[in-house]
Amino acid sequence: MATYLSKTPAYDLEDATYYSPIPDQPPATSAPAGHRRSKKLLASILFSSFFLLSLILLFIKHQPESAVSQTKFNGTNQEKSSTSKPISPATRTPPPSRGVSQGVSEKAFRLAGSENVSYSWTKTMLSWQRTSYHFQPEDNWMNDPNGPLYYKGWYHLFYQYNPDSAVWGTISWGHAVSKDLIHWFYLPFAMVPDQWYDISGVWTGSATFLPDGRIVMLYTGDTVDIVQVQCLAYPANLSDPLLLDWVKYSGNPVLFPPPGIGVKDFRDPTTAWLSPDGDKWRFTIGSKVNKTGISLVYETADFKSYDMLDGYLHEVPGTGMWECVDFYPVSTKEVNGLDTSVNGPGIKHVLKASLDDDKNDYYALGTYDQFENKWVPDDPELDVGIGLRYDYGKYYASKTFYDQNKQRRILWGWVRETDSEYDDLLKGWASVQSIPRTVVFDQKTGSNLLQWPVIEVEELRSKSVEFDNVKLGPGSISPLKVGSPSQMDIVASFEIDKDAFEGTVEANSSYSCPTSGGAANRGKLGPFGIIVFADETLSEGTPIYFYVAKGANGKAETHFCADELRSSEAPDVYKVVYGSKVPIIDGEKYSLRSLVDHSIVESFAQGGRTVITSRIYPTKAINGAARVFLFNNATGVSVTASVKIWNMGSADIRHFPFNQS
Repeated sequence: MATYLSKTPAYDLEDATYYSPIPDQPPATSAPAGHRRSKKLLASILFSSFFLLSLILLFIKHQPESAVSQTKFNGTNQEKSSTSKPISPATRTPPPSRGVSQGVSEKAFRLAGSENVSYSWTKTMLSWQRTSYHFQPEDNWMNDPNGPLYYKGWYHLFYQYNPDSAVWGTISWGHAVSKDLIHWFYLPFAMVPDQWYDISGVWTGSATFLPDGRIVMLYTGDTVDIVQVQCLAYPANLSDPLLLDWVKYSGNPVLFPPPGIGVKDFRDPTTAWLSPDGDKWRFTIGSKVNKTGISLVYETADFKSYDMLDGYLHEVPGTGMWECVDFYPVSTKEVNGLDTSVNGPGIKHVLKASLDDDKNDYYALGTYDQFENKWVPDDPELDVGIGLRYDYGKYYASKTFYDQNKQRRILWGWVRETDSEYDDLLKGWASVQSIPRTVVFDQKTGSNLLQWPVIEVEELRSKSVEFDNVKLGPGSISPLKVGSPSQMDIVASFEIDKDAFEGTVEANSSYSCPTSGGAANRGKLGPFGIIVFADETLSEGTPIYFYVAKGANGKAETHFCADELRSSEAPDVYKVVYGSKVPIIDGEKYSLRSLVDHSIVESFAQGGRTVITSRIYPTKAINGAARVFLFNNATGVSVTASVKIWNMGSADIRHFPFNQS
């Protein structure tokens, strides 16, 4: 165990070059010159076909190999080069809207003013952005996780996938399997848009296990007329643990939008749960009436014919369209997960909706009356869409499933890109899935969930280094020497000097991470935390930190934030401050865990009470140039930090070896 004490001079982040403004435009970079044929040569070619042939042969013979040889770079043909040359930015126009005309949330990421700015990314930079232990397809576009389940020894993940491009388009269902949720095999598509009722897209759906072992998959199809309908599919061969072949029910679609619901506002059926008598199944579908988000409930005995129950499971005015609704029980007494049909004493139900209006996933805890078919939130001020979120960063369209193998509920989430669509096309891919998370009720607070990376991800840990009791005075920063700054699992805890804390009064109870100005905004009790993906000069870096606001009444509120404002010198990426309040129980240290994997950082505060997912696109702080720091930018207190950092290996993600026995 290595012990690290800061011996560097106090370094004031407020005055550091790290917090100097980023130029509006990067320095102009000339693109590599292409091979040019002179007009004189072209004229001479016209006089003689023989001379033309001679010139062609001579040109091919003497042209450098690097200029004529092509290789596939992350799904995009790019020139080979022994050096990392800039890829010249093209004239930008705003990307077209993708998805909205078909009634789904906007899939094109638009950065305000991005059509007027660009950055000369190199192949090295773009290659570095691809993750090493998060799930993503080989290339092209991916979005929502669909129908996750565990079957005959395999975890199955289905996902929205465009096989033709790195932007959203006509969607199929990609399919992958894993023994441990970390290492994955790609399988052939589970479903493709090949029927009139889903020809415009095979959209999000969920799996339900029946008591006899059968599996049914309800999903949304987008018809040839752009109407959202619900469809049924099931495995062709239940003896196949890979579930390779899926059959679409001949009676599809099984549900059309009911009266009063728009044809583009009816999507994403949930996993079904048993009715009170146990003889029928219920599931909910998200929708809206005017600006009120709603969840419709249907009941069925055979998944072929359905009745819509009266009223709504729940509704919240002003929240707009509810996508990807999820509904499941959590135990208030145990730490294990529960099957979706469980109800009774010691049970709360989670209702979650992905809000089309702001592209965030909101959840609330409440009570489900299965006889009245009504769900009521524990706290109306923390209702769906106006209260708690799964993740305060870039995280959307999430879906849970009950893992009967280990009696746990597992949460998947789509993590989109926040660079430009133009850059995604250069890379040849877009989006990753989050590391799967377990979800349990927080028995200490009684008011929120706890999310935590599945334990299997720890199999990737290798060499570690520890830094114990690092003393950080006000305005100080200390470097941490780590082996693999692009792939890390960081666990850190912080303690504020008790006497200074109790004697500090600071009336800034209105503090908010998104409007705070980031880690450069100094207060008496914060910010303090870690900085990842910083370069040596601190011109780039992403602080992940706590900020404690203490009012005149002595009451303290803690905020957990991720500051992307200086994460990249490129002007065409989204850079904001994410975060929210996090409850701190008496006697707890301030604690965080960050899973760092190239362009994604998932950070968990206080055991997962508050979570932030960031997408990071550095131009300098990549590979061996990346650095990690501890910092305390508070003005009134000292902080003691202890950190353990593991190097993380790469997941084995490849095609299933069908040719092997």
